[in-house]
Amino acid sequence: MTSALHRSFASVGIVCLLISGCGRDNSTSSDSQVTTNSTPSQGQSPDSSPDTVSTPKETMSTESTSGSIKPSNDARTYASVTGACGSEPTLTVKQGTNPPTKLLVSDLCPGTGARVKPGAYVTAHYTGIGLKTGQVFDSSWVRGKSIQFPLDGVIAGWSEGIPGMKVGGRRLLVIPGELAYGPNPPTAAILPNETLVFVVDIISSP
Repeated sequence: MTSALHRSFASVGIVCLLISGCGRDNSTSSDSQVTTNSTPSQGQSPDSSPDTVSTPKETMSTESTSGSIKPSNDARTYASVTGACGSEPTLTVKQGTNPPTKLLVSDLCPGTGARVKPGAYVTAHYTGIGLKTGQVFDSSWVRGKSIQFPLDGVIAGWSEGIPGMKVGGRRLLVIPGELAYGPNPPTAAILPNETLVFVVDIISSP
């Protein structure tokens, strides 16, 4: 798994690359010993300034809803998550399942802080894995840094699936390809139109 992570992360912060004006990372501790060789052109470097990383609008889906999606247990039929809330999770997808036709979210830890509003600016940790490949393609935990981003500047699966979470909470998101990267993913680690599964931890939201 470690070698697969090295291959995947050498090309990314995938989600971060699709955030307009992304690049403001908060230094946080991580138990992971995996390191990457990210550069400003590949992803986020530890010395990136807030405006260092930016990707053209046409490469990202930024549709959002005015409200928040209702969590259910349906997302758990596609993946299992272990690990204490607030620490690096282990995410495993159940390969061979038919991809969902809509966004699915399940709250793994409820959180105790304020609810995240649509379009809010948040600080978060996340891990992403492809439903078909079963491979982790990006993880802020592995990079050792949380990320900050506006919910109106990310893939639709995030802008629709994160609002309603509470600060301190952890949520499982199963995102159909049309709400993720569609037919033109930003890396070969993600298949065209692949359903993506994320575990997202909200650290703070103003």
